[in-house]
Amino acid sequence: MSGVIRIRLEQRPAPARWLGLAVGPLTIVVTFVLTLGFVFAAGANPLTAYRTFIVEPLTSRFTLLEVLVSATPLLFTGAAVAIAFRAGYWNIGAEGQLLVGAIAATWAGTHVGGAPRVVAIAAVAGAGAVGGAVWALAPALMRVHLSIDEVVTTLLLNPVALLLVTGLLNGPWRNPETHFPESKRISSNAQFPQILPDSRLHLGFVIALVIVGILWFVLGRTATGLRLRASGLSPEAARFAGIGVGRLLLGTALTSGAIAGIAGASEVAGINYQLTDGISSGFGYTGIVVATLGGLSMLGVVVASLFLGDLVVGADSAGLELGVPSQLADIVKGALLLVVIALLVLRRYRLSFRRPAGGGVEPGSSA
Repeated sequence: MSGVIRIRLEQRPAPARWLGLAVGPLTIVVTFVLTLGFVFAAGANPLTAYRTFIVEPLTSRFTLLEVLVSATPLLFTGAAVAIAFRAGYWNIGAEGQLLVGAIAATWAGTHVGGAPRVVAIAAVAGAGAVGGAVWALAPALMRVHLSIDEVVTTLLLNPVALLLVTGLLNGPWRNPETHFPESKRISSNAQFPQILPDSRLHLGFVIALVIVGILWFVLGRTATGLRLRASGLSPEAARFAGIGVGRLLLGTALTSGAIAGIAGASEVAGINYQLTDGISSGFGYTGIVVATLGGLSMLGVVVASLFLGDLVVGADSAGLELGVPSQLADIVKGALLLVVIALLVLRRYRLSFRRPAGGGVEPGSSA
């Protein structure tokens, strides 16, 4: 048995800062390597393909506005994840919070038929925020009071939220007119208005920018933001300075969940006008990529959201013009998510290689 080496994952005494700095460059490298692989597989010219992916979506009014439409849910989820990560709360549950927010927004949108439009829209957005915050509450309480790792609890609640959506759409909320697994359409007065004619760009984009702007101000210009950043950098030092870290984490987790919930409301009221099984194309998970690619800054979240929105629209164009699979954007986003999560885990934990006593590897050797 002397040749057996045991590999364990051990928590680092402090997060590895160099891995945090490596996330952005590595995700960009992965994007281009994957894209290049599919381009060669399709027999397309790489320069033409990159122009189609990156530049062409920005050359016409229609595709440029579609980039903004694709970026809208990512602005919400990227901001939600970024503020949580900045506080040292590793919220991997934005996907589930978005879905529950969409459920709550759908319920509100079907019960405000006689209300003024401003009230109806506010009710839908508010319901989405409440739904997302409620879904974020249990993991936050378990982290604050029981020291249970929120990475696990928030992640495990995502499929539960998806099953909840599926159960509602195949049960009490199934559309009685179409008999498809979709809800009834929300009231017309609860639907987000388009902000430009002949486009799908809707009020949700403006709401997302407002939220990002507020978070930028709070994080960089207020005492609350200073306490939040201090908590994220060193919880023990923050406690020594008199900061209520537990209360701060709880508030940040609920805020993060609420923002993700508004993303769900935005998809219901701005794009679909009803709850569907595919209401989220992994927007919550992609928000993790957006937040980390943007360096957890609000300006970075905006840039990363636009970059991934551009990638989605460009992939559709490349599918039509070059024969590259239109699902390429989803494949790249999935690969980026795996890279980001792996780096986040390795930033907080390290691999430890141990051999039983008498072996040639010293106990505790790690990487």
